[in-house]
Amino acid sequence: MSEAAIHSVTAPVARPELLASLDPLLREWLPRQRWFAGKGRPVTGFSLVTANELLPSTAQLGLLHLLVRAHQPLTPAQGAGAQPGDCYQLLLGVREALPPHLAPALIGHVEEGPLAGHTVYEALHDPRPADVLLEALRTRARVGELRFERDRRQEIRGDLIPRLITAEQSNSSLVFGDTFILKLLRRIVPGVNPDLELPLTLAREGCPRVPAPTAWMAADLDGETYTLGVLQPYVQGAVDGWELALSELAKESELAKDGCRDGEGFTGEARALGRATAEVHTALARALPTVTLGHVQMELLADGMTERLATAAQAVPALRPYAAGLRTAFEALADLASEGRTWTAQRIHGDLHLGQCLRAPSGEWSLIDFEGEPSKPLAERRMPQPPLRDIAGMLRSFDYAAHAVPGALGSARAGGGTPVPAVPDWADICRAAYCAGYAEVAGRDPRADPVLLRAYETDKAIYEVLYEARHRPDWLPVPMAAIRRLAASP
Repeated sequence: MSEAAIHSVTAPVARPELLASLDPLLREWLPRQRWFAGKGRPVTGFSLVTANELLPSTAQLGLLHLLVRAHQPLTPAQGAGAQPGDCYQLLLGVREALPPHLAPALIGHVEEGPLAGHTVYEALHDPRPADVLLEALRTRARVGELRFERDRRQEIRGDLIPRLITAEQSNSSLVFGDTFILKLLRRIVPGVNPDLELPLTLAREGCPRVPAPTAWMAADLDGETYTLGVLQPYVQGAVDGWELALSELAKESELAKDGCRDGEGFTGEARALGRATAEVHTALARALPTVTLGHVQMELLADGMTERLATAAQAVPALRPYAAGLRTAFEALADLASEGRTWTAQRIHGDLHLGQCLRAPSGEWSLIDFEGEPSKPLAERRMPQPPLRDIAGMLRSFDYAAHAVPGALGSARAGGGTPVPAVPDWADICRAAYCAGYAEVAGRDPRADPVLLRAYETDKAIYEVLYEARHRPDWLPVPMAAIRRLAASP
């Protein structure tokens, strides 16, 4: 399909009755999606932000692009001035009848309004709508408020077969022919998303550790830009760090049963991953402004950590016996800042762990998913922060992997205690190797700043305790093991 064809078959949908007809279907379907952020609170209604036809719904197949705000009761943390609900990006396929292979994508049958008598479904399961998205990116189409951009230096073929990745959490991804991956953001906020901003910045810096964006989707609304999706090269044959670590751990566990160790295991990978992290950090520090954090800023940081500890201890009784010991990590940070110590802050990944890293068949590591924590405000995610925040997240991830080998969690559930790692010193060895690799590039070992590193790692472990208690109680022993260690640290 040519660019002219894209323009000729698409148009804004300015019909309030459209949303009214979809309302009962969306109330049932939307809260069940894994990327829906408002779980546990009822949806009281919807408001339409934008609606555009990417394929006309009068044809055998229609494709609607919607930005819809889901209204929900405000939480105490949101305050009176907050938006009435989160805005979500929806891609709805429209057919008179749904083929059997698309049955899992069903949203529902529309009984009234402009789509009466039609079936609507999650369009990303359908190759034809996915092709339309890729063609719009290839041709730099404009559709109502929607803008499709691409790097003119990179070619996008139009004959790539799409497939939906089903393992996403907060977003959705389509792979096109093992050549590109299109990440579609689901919860949309105004402003340029770091998942586009930082990879573009790193590409300009010539940093090879992050796949350079090939194309991207955006919406221009009321003077604001909303990032909707990013197309990047797909690293064929790559394995994410979490899966690779678990695979290596399983091998080492078997060797340990026989009374031997191979001496290397994941250590070399951890060191290489440390180097890759440092390359990304140093490139971001070159390209974007850095700031100095002094007494006032660090006191605020320590106060925020202390408040999160109090909130978590109130919600999770198991945390309370360790609260005093954990609090010393934040008090030590505030004391050091009051003595005149300063720290440099810069743009960082913001949510770094083994699952955010890819190892190519060549052995090279890449960092992905620079969106940060989606639950945090975009302005907060884009703030400069000490690089040790990323490093602490990775150190916690090694600890999680060590306890995730089959058998460790099972023993904890059976005995009600701490899971015993299948390879007891694995996490410590990998943590040390990662920090050493980081130092080889950055020129400074993260362990040389133990006070800030302990504070960030403690804050992360507290977050993990709260998350596991709410969502995965069987996993609670994993962060609790770290809590006991961190609370006893000098």
